Amino acid sequence: MKILVVSSFLPYPLFSGGHVRLFNLLRELSKHHEITLVCEKRKHQTTSDVAAVKKVCKEVITVDRKKQWSPEVVFQTAISSLPFLLKGHELPEMKKIIEKLLLENTFDLIHIETFYVFQNVPETILPTVLVEHNIEYKVYERFVKTAPFLLRPFLQIDVEKIKYWEKFYWQRATKVAGVSKIEAEQMRNDAIVVANGVNLSDFPFKQTGEKSQQKKILFMGDFKWIQNRDTASWIIRDIWPLIVSRMKNHNIKVVLWIVGKNIPENLKKSSSDAIIFDENAPDKTSDIYQQASVLLSPIRVGGGTSYKILEAMASGVPVVTSPLGVEGLGASKNKEALVGETSDHLAKYVVSLLTDKKEYTQIAKNARKFIEENYSWEKIAKELEGVYKNAIQK
Repeated sequence: MKILVVSSFLPYPLFSGGHVRLFNLLRELSKHHEITLVCEKRKHQTTSDVAAVKKVCKEVITVDRKKQWSPEVVFQTAISSLPFLLKGHELPEMKKIIEKLLLENTFDLIHIETFYVFQNVPETILPTVLVEHNIEYKVYERFVKTAPFLLRPFLQIDVEKIKYWEKFYWQRATKVAGVSKIEAEQMRNDAIVVANGVNLSDFPFKQTGEKSQQKKILFMGDFKWIQNRDTASWIIRDIWPLIVSRMKNHNIKVVLWIVGKNIPENLKKSSSDAIIFDENAPDKTSDIYQQASVLLSPIRVGGGTSYKILEAMASGVPVVTSPLGVEGLGASKNKEALVGETSDHLAKYVVSLLTDKKEYTQIAKNARKFIEENYSWEKIAKELEGVYKNAIQK
């Protein structure tokens, strides 16, 4: 098949879950299909990043990303029926490029990565497959509930706009795919699951026979995202003090290791000998997992499937998370990951893993087996090919 992929981001370097997902799918699909990618490019991305993606595509065309937080975008949002998210991705240049490509080439279908870039795809008779990473309006709804009370009415107006347009583009697409069953069922009756995945060869199983008395409790993420800022604040404020208090009875030193880009200054103020903020950790996330004892990744705001959870499970690093962290993942509660709803439960599970070697080893082995059976990129790319064929035949 000849596939035109339209994306709201250039999927390189592999610093976020969305980048990892799209790059690996493009790599697998290019083995059997011809891929042309049109995407937004951020200022920090280089010609080398574009070249890396060109290795798995026939052609890569980039359009400079708008500055989202600008007076122009904020003002336009205030007087428009479009939400802030769509205004930031409204790109006439991208639309012209796509129109030209459609006139000069014969594609079998258009793959659209995230609904908010769909507005730049002109009306066409070609089948369209919309792939969503989250249900965006639900992500923002959860955030509004945690926002300052006086801001909530204004934020809620924008959420309602997102909700309208997200549902609009679900209906406009020939086929819609979500990353989990729970989300797919909320999109359309015929929506299909195309999950996230892991390169198993890139994440070797961690040896559990550690002799060090210092255990690193890892939280990792890109802090430009709402959900990562919210989770880190929750851990530092409510969960970490409970872990420290309960570990005093054991001869084990624990350190909270917070890894990521764009860590806010207000969080860094909590830095101490026991809380380390690291914006210069190894680029290879597999190296990070080799140093970690437990991944503490409770989620209150968000959706989709968390890459850090999948990768930690593949690496043999036990995961402690909230119900939202494994929602739609298919993992069995307290078999492949430990799942708690409150700060007290989450702290209890971290301490249990660090003090019970048998439980630690069993959870790690169960998780690796689960990833091997369900989340390889080769398997997931074949599922996406099935969505393409279904869309073409419709």
